Amino acid sequence: MKFGVVVFPGSNCDQDMIYVLSNIMEQEVVKLWHKDTDLQNVDAVVLPGGFSYGDYLRSGAIARYSPIMEKVIEFANNGGFVFGVCNGFQILCETGLLPGALLHNDNQKFICKNIHIIPDNNTSSITGLLDKQFALKIPIAHGEGRYFAKKEVLQDMRQNGQILFRYCDEHGEITSQANPNGSVENIAGVCNAKKNVFGMMPHPERGADDELGNTDGRLIFESILAFIQK
Repeated sequence: MKFGVVVFPGSNCDQDMIYVLSNIMEQEVVKLWHKDTDLQNVDAVVLPGGFSYGDYLRSGAIARYSPIMEKVIEFANNGGFVFGVCNGFQILCETGLLPGALLHNDNQKFICKNIHIIPDNNTSSITGLLDKQFALKIPIAHGEGRYFAKKEVLQDMRQNGQILFRYCDEHGEITSQANPNGSVENIAGVCNAKKNVFGMMPHPERGADDELGNTDGRLIFESILAFIQK
């Protein structure tokens, strides 16, 4: 598999993502600079976390207009696999490739800590190999991570299996206390109706290396590879 990791001014998790994909998952990886207009024949595109363009206006609002995004949107519309983490998730929502929006955390503070999420379904490449009864410990680091979508949009998403993850406690219980940012219905990750574009606020690349003492995030990458390589 050949992955392309998009790098914007302000990206700060691009090297983390490249390290996990290349060193841990043993995949080919290339950097895609935000001014590029060539995806270099990649099989999958990843938009990493960070603060693209300093998060001016809204998070992801400026990055959405970078030259590379025209090609990413075209790639996605043609069925290509696209995965956005944190700021990458925000950018995908800004493009309209994913439904909903990411708003300021309800406590108006930046949150950086380990949380737990649980898969909502097993019908996507990201969640296909995951145990729906097992809570994954994954770090978060964001100030605008509160997911929001209108009621009618949420209804369609539930029916289509577009909700990937929900915030929960360590036992897998979905509670308001386990919701770190006030996201509607504890939603931590979603996909599009065609299930080829994915976004999540937690950082699986920060929980994929044995040296970090947490490898729950690696399970997500293993699921991705298992399904993309079919």
